[in-house]
Amino acid sequence: MNRIQPGTLVVPGQCLCHSGENQTPGNGTYLQGEYIYSSLTGYVDSKETTIEVSKGFERSIVPNIGAIVTAKVTNIRRRFAKCAIYCVEETVLQEPFRGIIRREDVRTKDRDKVEMYKCFRPGDIILARVTSLGTMHSFNLSTAEEDLGVVLAVSEAGFEMVPQTLYEMICTKTFTKESRKVAKVVPQNFGEKSFKKFQQEFSS
Repeated sequence: MNRIQPGTLVVPGQCLCHSGENQTPGNGTYLQGEYIYSSLTGYVDSKETTIEVSKGFERSIVPNIGAIVTAKVTNIRRRFAKCAIYCVEETVLQEPFRGIIRREDVRTKDRDKVEMYKCFRPGDIILARVTSLGTMHSFNLSTAEEDLGVVLAVSEAGFEMVPQTLYEMICTKTFTKESRKVAKVVPQNFGEKSFKKFQQEFSS
């Protein structure tokens, strides 16, 4: 994989670089296997042989109706998914807000046939739109638009996945496919061949 460049906004669990690139994990990061990952939402800072992630903003902003947020899925139930909101548009929050995605807000078609565990898994990083203020100081979220949904995910085998279709992602190590409600975006660090294949998949 390509190394994440300094100044890039990252989220918890996002892979930053290979540890063999003369880099050691610093503040806001951790080592797992041969790769260094971010342990929080913030910006990458590379200091000679150390890579760090630091928080850039405070929780002074509140998600407003219609805003696009970056969130991490924390729990899956039959009718909804719980999330932790880490970013509002381009602003990083020091402390997350709580979000809820109801089954009827996952996609626009066949809403009554949505199976939540086939759309999201705990740990998935998603883009979603705030639709309303929910109960218990949480926010109702929607991923119904094509550009919204899962953007970063780890397979059951523990490896990074990339989009295969709007409904599937594939493990980069085992090539096993897993169901997801995929956002129609191009993730960072996409290889040229994968990028072209990605374009072909979504242009049809």
